[in-house]
Amino acid sequence: MKIKLEEADKKGTVSVEEAIARRKSRRAFKSIKLTGKQLSQVLWAALKAPSAGATYPLALYVVIGADCVEQIEAGVYHAERGHSELERHKEGDLRAALADACLGQRFIAHAPVSLVIAAEYERTTRRYGDRGVRYVLIEVGHASQNVYLECEGLGLATVAIGAFYDEAVSRVLDLPRQHRPLYVMPVGASAEKL
Repeated sequence: MKIKLEEADKKGTVSVEEAIARRKSRRAFKSIKLTGKQLSQVLWAALKAPSAGATYPLALYVVIGADCVEQIEAGVYHAERGHSELERHKEGDLRAALADACLGQRFIAHAPVSLVIAAEYERTTRRYGDRGVRYVLIEVGHASQNVYLECEGLGLATVAIGAFYDEAVSRVLDLPRQHRPLYVMPVGASAEKL
């Protein structure tokens, strides 16, 4: 099943400077449904990160809860750079299982959406050898910061989570063996004052 994403806006109402100044890790989410446009904007930002040698090793998975994004069913979806659609990878609301895999960090289960950024290291190490591992880690940092800044611009909350059991996250999402999870980023309306 494929879901067409809305085209991302290239001009926002918050300046880059304002987004940088306000950027903060937020772990409290309201039970408010995201719009398809908000999800499209966040995914666009994540997938616009620069990549060493244009090897694009990152794989983006989107864990969506039941009744959490307008007109999108619960499940795990895969988003690819350069594509304007989500492809369903696995059915069901897996937010609680993902929170368990993330050392029991319950706030993950309360976010309407979590981005799981994984990497296929070989795409970059094939070209750059062992140094490619460093480039992949730099790239995931770029993608994460883009998500933070886009969330600030949209009035949403997020936090970059690196504390998780790799195998458990892979199992919950049923990731291909070559896709290794690096970050989990829950996204939703902030329960904190922005």
